[in-house]
Amino acid sequence: MTPLCYSLDTMNVTILSRQESLYSTRRLVEASRHRGHLVTVIDPLTLTLELIERPDPANPATLQAIIPRIGASVTEFGCALIRQLELEGHWALNPAIAIARSRDKLLSMQLLYGRGVPVPRTAVVGEPKELERAIAAVGGLPVVLKIRRGTQGRGVVLARTLPAARRVHTVLSDFQQYTLVQEYVQEAHNQDIRVIIVGRKAVAAMVRQAPPGDFRANLHRGGQAHACLLDSATRDLAVKAAQVHELGFCGVDIIQTTRGPVVLEVNSSPGLKGIETATGVNVADAVVQYMEQRWAQKWRRNGRRQIRLSAGAPAR
Repeated sequence: MTPLCYSLDTMNVTILSRQESLYSTRRLVEASRHRGHLVTVIDPLTLTLELIERPDPANPATLQAIIPRIGASVTEFGCALIRQLELEGHWALNPAIAIARSRDKLLSMQLLYGRGVPVPRTAVVGEPKELERAIAAVGGLPVVLKIRRGTQGRGVVLARTLPAARRVHTVLSDFQQYTLVQEYVQEAHNQDIRVIIVGRKAVAAMVRQAPPGDFRANLHRGGQAHACLLDSATRDLAVKAAQVHELGFCGVDIIQTTRGPVVLEVNSSPGLKGIETATGVNVADAVVQYMEQRWAQKWRRNGRRQIRLSAGAPAR
């Protein structure tokens, strides 16, 4: 197909997603097209990562603005793919390194802790004999035990007794070499706050309440949600958590404690359905607007050249 020539205002957007019919993917497609951009949705697993020398890997004719919707099950390959696209001159809303940081719960907690962002009291256990010491270190029972990687509440278990904690640790050890042990914050009443960050702004927030009999507030597990207004401390904390990971778009989960808000988790691929339904905020449009701003900056850095885009051309 003959390349078409577009101005600064037009992006060639590639969304990496397993299914175009997914709510979040569909909304990002709609928002991109509504704002006049070309959009292609590609299943990342259908692409072949090629480390092959090319004549001009950063040719403006093939530049893409990438929206990664990389699921946890394909994190490693997805990050490798995005990393290669970045090496070839494309721009990703969330860089590969940022996604990798957020998906590793221990690394994420360490990064936040190192930058002075309050997180739950956390200990890491390898040997079963160290479990009791770890529980004491985080404040005693009950405790939350987590695997290193997991989404939507999977691999997260509340243990109220030492025998139960030992059983959970044994099971989780089958998946990895160590287990995260975190304090259970009673005063949070099984609620958390999901804050959506786009760029350096908190664009939407909701309170999520866990269903009866569960402590996990994930909507995928039956939790309920309603919109909320953020105080400045919680808003600033969410923005800083996103910046620590260098994410352009993410969800930050926060709980309120007696010592103030603490960050539970940073999600580099937050779902849009729950937050848009609960708040009425057009998050997809906010994401695309932010991408336009960043794309304009990239365009200017390239010497104010007119960017040549092939209509519907998929990313390599």
